[in-house]
Amino acid sequence: MSLLGGVRPPIAVLSALLLALAAVTALSLGRVGHDRIPEAVLTSQQQFAEDGAIAMRASVDESVTDLRRAAGLFSSGAPVPADAVLDKVGSAYQKWRGTAVIEIGSGKLLAARGENLPLATIDRGKLSEKGGLGPRMVRLANGETRLLSFALLSWDGRPQQLLVASRSLRVPGISLGRFRTIAVLDSTGAILSRGGSRESEQDLDDPQRKAAKRADGQLRAFAGTAAEKARQHPLKAREPGSGGFPGVSGSLTGGASNGERAAAGYATLAPARPGESTVAGGLGLTVVTMVDVAEDPSRGADPLFGVAAAGALLVIGAAVVALLLGLVQRPLLRIFLESRRLAGGELQRPVSVPAYGEAARVGHALERLRRQLLGAPQGTSGPATPRRLRRIGARGLTAACAVLLLAWSAPLALSLNHTDSKAVIPQQIVNDQRERTDTLADRVRRALDEGHTDLVSVASLIGDRTSPDQMATVLERTLQEHPRYASLYLLGADGKVLARAGGTPHHPAGKGPGTRGVTVLNEGGKEPVVAGYAEVPGRKGAAVAGEFRVDFFNSLLKRPGLGEVRVVDDKRRTLGGNTGYRAFEKLPSERIDTLVQGTRARAGASLRPGALLDRDGSNVQIAAAAPFNGGGVAKSLNWTVVSWKPAEGLAIPEYTVQNHTVLAGLLGLTAAAACLGWLHIVVARPLRTLAAQAEALADGDRRTVLYPRHHDEVGAVVRSLELIRQELQEQRKRDSAPLAGRN
Repeated sequence: MSLLGGVRPPIAVLSALLLALAAVTALSLGRVGHDRIPEAVLTSQQQFAEDGAIAMRASVDESVTDLRRAAGLFSSGAPVPADAVLDKVGSAYQKWRGTAVIEIGSGKLLAARGENLPLATIDRGKLSEKGGLGPRMVRLANGETRLLSFALLSWDGRPQQLLVASRSLRVPGISLGRFRTIAVLDSTGAILSRGGSRESEQDLDDPQRKAAKRADGQLRAFAGTAAEKARQHPLKAREPGSGGFPGVSGSLTGGASNGERAAAGYATLAPARPGESTVAGGLGLTVVTMVDVAEDPSRGADPLFGVAAAGALLVIGAAVVALLLGLVQRPLLRIFLESRRLAGGELQRPVSVPAYGEAARVGHALERLRRQLLGAPQGTSGPATPRRLRRIGARGLTAACAVLLLAWSAPLALSLNHTDSKAVIPQQIVNDQRERTDTLADRVRRALDEGHTDLVSVASLIGDRTSPDQMATVLERTLQEHPRYASLYLLGADGKVLARAGGTPHHPAGKGPGTRGVTVLNEGGKEPVVAGYAEVPGRKGAAVAGEFRVDFFNSLLKRPGLGEVRVVDDKRRTLGGNTGYRAFEKLPSERIDTLVQGTRARAGASLRPGALLDRDGSNVQIAAAAPFNGGGVAKSLNWTVVSWKPAEGLAIPEYTVQNHTVLAGLLGLTAAAACLGWLHIVVARPLRTLAAQAEALADGDRRTVLYPRHHDEVGAVVRSLELIRQELQEQRKRDSAPLAGRN
């Protein structure tokens, strides 16, 4: 018999699949929601830490790149005094705590600004070695940690100088909310910096001091665990929720107090894409965020439902298998044995005929053939197959079994455990959506401000004596170093382009640069063009203009767990997004539009982000909006970052039970369709053909040669029928031979 042919394999596989599905149903539907913190909340903490790591990595890399680019621009021109270098760097960039210029050969301090730098920690003899100019972390006398960055200042005929800048290791631009703590760790788990809700100890009462002490201990415990996990390879350490994050990230749970349990996320500083190497990625830093989450032990699925569903499947499965065994497999095996007996010449015993279906038709045909082999006349070879036996066959039984399995699968897939609009969404998830959207808004604003700062730096270096060729060289170099720009050009006061690099400028011809630092040029076009302007000193209204690439903004918005994200202008028209959109289109719903208006209409100097839980029938949606806040030229744009996502994709008990229930129903449908379809192909359909062939042979068709098409029970019966046909032909020849002799 063939391994995949015959009646036994489909029934055996169906039995095994139904048993496995019953076990999976009992386990998956009976153990959902018994964690004290929903998986969706832990995933949100992990993504929060990833946001912090991305912001930290981008800030460190940008800081080092800006310092090196500024030093390169200074070195490409005429020699500049050390004080002038620091003044220009300080006026263009306000990101460093302290800066200094030293002469490498002698170690002499030429100029310094800001806080005192630990210059004694710099080994000048190793600066020329590989990686000697890489940033390094140093600990100050007060216990704080600083990151030192270096760049060379080189002019012909002058001693080489070292430009040094220091910055703190605080995570920039992260909206933490009221109760979250964030920390930066080194590779050993030591906390280098921390931020968040931490009041002065003298302002706390005794219970608050105890809570603060517990939080400090919990953060240090999380730090040690996160540092240990950060040493793993990113592919081996992949956890649910990490999405496309290229580094190591995950979530942790800690101790409980007063009905709240500490939850944390951690993420390493990793390059934007796997395989790349960045300055920040080589520092071995990890970002950890921690927040106390309210526990809800009452939420969870009823374990009896899973047991009941599994028990019902076992009962239905047993009935289906019993039907297939009793009415398909056993009758088929019976006619297989009977046909082999007749083909072997054992004709004395009557054929044992099954009761129903094609097997009964074949059995009656075999009995008629047995009588014909014994010499009975063809016309008196016994009764024909009753018509009632033609109505009940393997195909009908297969359909009946499918209906039984459908009766179990369809309710699970379509109706049972389906969550309505009353699903309980943890408030922490709504808060995280708001704070992460605010972080994203700050990220976009900072990108615009940093782009404008680059333009200011280029404008200060161009000055009033730079030739057009030199201008083009500076612009081309800046364009190569900063991929955020689609084009860079020098615009005269009359609107004439004096030099450019990159794509074609979109600035209106004949119109001066204007006074706004960042603006949108083509409102209502097919693609928004966002441009920044920085006035060139001494050139009477001329300005360096840079047009930002739209896909650069869109790439900033691609963060897992936020759903759809849009950047809208002050008229709530779409300028960018993380998924497909039409430029300047309106927001998709009135509720989200009202949310954006509400965040911008709040009184006070500081705008705050907002969030809502929108329940529309069975659809539940979480939305958040965050206007541009903080300093910089981008704030005047009055843009807002908006995000929304369906709640049904969250790993919370209600939706997890619903998804598991639907999955169980779909698995049941799949198992039934696969195995019963298999049974129909290899048994039911060939058996109908076999019944027709057997009846035709019993009715006197001796010319049709019967070829077995399957190496299984049906094929064996066909081979036996062919042997019987040949024997009947030989018998007819023997019977006709004496008659021919008498003639």
